Amino acid sequence: QVQLVESGGGLVQAGGSLRLSCAASGRTVSSTNMGWLRQAPGKGREFIAAINWNGGRAYDTDSVQGRFTISRDNAKNTVYLQMNSLKPEDTAVYFCAASPGFVRIRKTPDEYPYWGQGTQVTVSS
Repeated sequence: QVQLVESGGGLVQAGGSLRLSCAASGRTVSSTNMGWLRQAPGKGREFIAAINWNGGRAYDTDSVQGRFTISRDNAKNTVYLQMNSLKPEDTAVYFCAASPGFVRIRKTPDEYPYWGQGTQVTVSS
């Protein structure tokens, strides 16, 4: 079992920044594919970014466009999502998710068996 707890969401003006954190327990993030996904009102969950066991990273370039960065701190067993130049269309509930094992980067919600409770990000115009 993997437990995930997100934090760092909130209300920010367009152009601002936020850093989301995801504290993991039950498995080390260094041996797990960790992803960030989001769900806007009335829409399905969409992939944003992931980092896998060997440090490889992937982003949804259409939505992120170099504004977001995923990273991890193995000592704290925590994964981060730094979000810069936020836009109103980034408003959503952001979820941290985990897919254990030494696997390729997961880019779809169905590939993640473990999820956090989500943290709300609201970007005002």
